[in-house]
Amino acid sequence: MPHALIVDDDSGFQAAVSEVIKDVGFSIDHPDCLSRARNLIELRPPDIALVDLSLPDGRGTELFGDLADADVVMITANASLDSAVQALREGASDYLMKPVDTTRLRAILANVAKRSELREEVDNLRGELRELGRFGSLVGSSAPMQELYDAISRVAPTNASVLIQGESGTGKELIAETVHRLSRRRKQRFVALNCGAVSPQLIESELFGHEKGSFTGASRTHKGYFERAAGGTLFLDEITEMAPELQVKLLRALETGRVTRVGAEQDVEADVRIIAATNRDPQKAVESGTFRQDLLYRLAVFPVIVPPLRDRGADVDLLAEFFLSELNRAERTSKHFAPEALAELRHRDWLGNVRELKNVVERAFIMADEVIEAECIPPSTGTVSIATVETSPTNGSSVRGGPVIEISPGTSIDEAERRLIIATLEAFNGNKEKAAGVLQISLKTLYNRLNEYKYEGPGRVKSARSPTAH
Repeated sequence: MPHALIVDDDSGFQAAVSEVIKDVGFSIDHPDCLSRARNLIELRPPDIALVDLSLPDGRGTELFGDLADADVVMITANASLDSAVQALREGASDYLMKPVDTTRLRAILANVAKRSELREEVDNLRGELRELGRFGSLVGSSAPMQELYDAISRVAPTNASVLIQGESGTGKELIAETVHRLSRRRKQRFVALNCGAVSPQLIESELFGHEKGSFTGASRTHKGYFERAAGGTLFLDEITEMAPELQVKLLRALETGRVTRVGAEQDVEADVRIIAATNRDPQKAVESGTFRQDLLYRLAVFPVIVPPLRDRGADVDLLAEFFLSELNRAERTSKHFAPEALAELRHRDWLGNVRELKNVVERAFIMADEVIEAECIPPSTGTVSIATVETSPTNGSSVRGGPVIEISPGTSIDEAERRLIIATLEAFNGNKEKAAGVLQISLKTLYNRLNEYKYEGPGRVKSARSPTAH
């Protein structure tokens, strides 16, 4: 049962408010001064505290330091509204005027009750983690992952925007889904959009929707991702690939809570929580001029850093066993790893992170009979050689056996990507459209990368710095 504290020296007010709070399902303590309130807080920390600004032995704001883990609602008379606003600036989550609007009080209490329920669920998940190495759908018990779980458990019950940073293959979308499932919006939809996979011409329509007849081919009204995620969570992957002109509209949507469909005159409400992700350093994108600083501030209210698999130690074993159990369940088999096979997996660098491990386990599963021996694990070469490409009169491109890009274990994903992009572009004599096509990325993404690399042509790079992966 969630617990409430009413700190007010007006006994009539306390009695009236207590009836409402009990009816919602809270237990109650009702001290009439700061000293008694502090004693009760020490005995049982409340989930919510309704505190009068003026008390016999001081001001209600003096309790803020004792109520760090509670929602604090300031109670004020009409004459002290300015003081209530000041209390909000000092850390109160809300304020109520006397006489109290019971409908509004019930709404505040309902939100607190939901958060209390979510905290209990998170505590249960932590117990599951200790026993099974799991946190919801996430697998791992290493110290970096426990830090990640703690960050998720703190931000999930709030409505704050989250920016997830991590290398490709670390599971950023799964983390976003976990945040959603532990949030107050979990009964509503989780909608995901990869900003780097949609062409610049279509992404505005995909995000905000369009009206019938707003452009050629718009044969009907189309609801965008914001409207489809109404009341829920919108996950924007590869956010740093978004075109600058669209970033302005996204910022406006975040600030106003409203969006305008393409071709529409009226805007519509967009009550969504935004979780964004990137496999690049967003601050570098800001410095290169491809991403807005004000939008980054708005998205990164709560940044979450995802550790690469190479930093997660024994999590490799847990993940490998998890992926194998999934395959066994799907295929109705009972294959298992030999100790030597797990040892081989532990010694890999996993530049492709969890995604690469999953693919390796699946291939080993196919190669093995009952026991997955070490020889079933695909070999890992010391250096990865990637051939450059050249145009062909028949099919437009082909791999040649000539110059290669050598990538040693320990090379960051961003550095490997930088080398490949530049080599591919130079193989096509600077033809960006052909290079983007072969690399299977949008032309906009290619321009963003080249701008970030400060690339001006063969042998002409303004800065030797390469992007740093997170």
